[in-house]
Amino acid sequence: MAIADITVMGAGVFGLSVAFACARRGAKVQVIDPAGVAAGASGGLVGALAPHVPEQWNDKKAFQFDSLIMAEQFWADVAALTEAETGYARSGRLQPLADESAVALAQARAISADDLWQGLATWQVEPVTDAPWMPPSPSGYVVRDTLSALVHPRRATQALADAVTALGGSIQSQGTPQGKVVWATGWAGMAEIGGNGVKGQAALLRLDAAGSPQLFADALHIIPHLDGTVAIGSTSERDFTDPSSTDAGLDDVIARAVAAFPVLQGAEIIARWAGVRPRAPSRAPVLGHHPTRAGEYIANGGFKIGFGMAPKVGQVMADLLLDGIDTIPDGFRATPPIFRA
Repeated sequence: MAIADITVMGAGVFGLSVAFACARRGAKVQVIDPAGVAAGASGGLVGALAPHVPEQWNDKKAFQFDSLIMAEQFWADVAALTEAETGYARSGRLQPLADESAVALAQARAISADDLWQGLATWQVEPVTDAPWMPPSPSGYVVRDTLSALVHPRRATQALADAVTALGGSIQSQGTPQGKVVWATGWAGMAEIGGNGVKGQAALLRLDAAGSPQLFADALHIIPHLDGTVAIGSTSERDFTDPSSTDAGLDDVIARAVAAFPVLQGAEIIARWAGVRPRAPSRAPVLGHHPTRAGEYIANGGFKIGFGMAPKVGQVMADLLLDGIDTIPDGFRATPPIFRA
């Protein structure tokens, strides 16, 4: 069988996951990105691999669940090829519950998780304790799930690029596409086909809580990275003029994070970041045949869940590109009504 040529346009986490999956299966792979590895949203700070709630199950939630279960082996394989630190840890997540109705809803979701998560992860309601890394909770209870994980976005994306080259692929700033072409060009590519970009701002604090669960409170992710920093984010801005600037919106995020979790009080802010995440109107990833480039393909629209979706995105795209096997959920395809205005 002839070796397949694959060209991926875009060196973010989706593009590199597709390249990695194809290279592992013997394809000749090149990745082209004028801006370099992790230049867009994949170069952020947060890296939350957090599941949707275990209820009202659908293809998107099932796909994400499969991908989160795949993630531990996926990132271990990347690290084994490169000896690079990806920052991956399946350390779980804590969420405070506001009142008795929130507790009852969380308990109902725990029953659903027993079934939907197939015994591979748990969602349970627990009383708060006096542990330092425990969010205050008005109800006295928190949700603890064991499916949530985290990565260091920049390190993980660079490690993926290194894994592609370790398998014989190339990462380059320019070149001529060869073979089958996959467009994974972030929010600019999404805007070309009817999607848009949503700006997010995040901050990095110097605080060592490595190995602790991530927190989700007041719509904010608080992520204790393994390198002794804590990331907090983020804003969601549909209207913006400067995609890379930080402003009072981030100041508000930091203040809300400290209010939700006082142990952050006084931690030094060591980085502020802003970037634009690609969002389809459906909010689901967009995979498969490209809607406007005949004979070419797309893997885009990770939005806020790109790193969590990436392992399975790579797998299903490699199946399609190399074997003609199409297992992409219908809701992920780049066809109407997804892109209908």
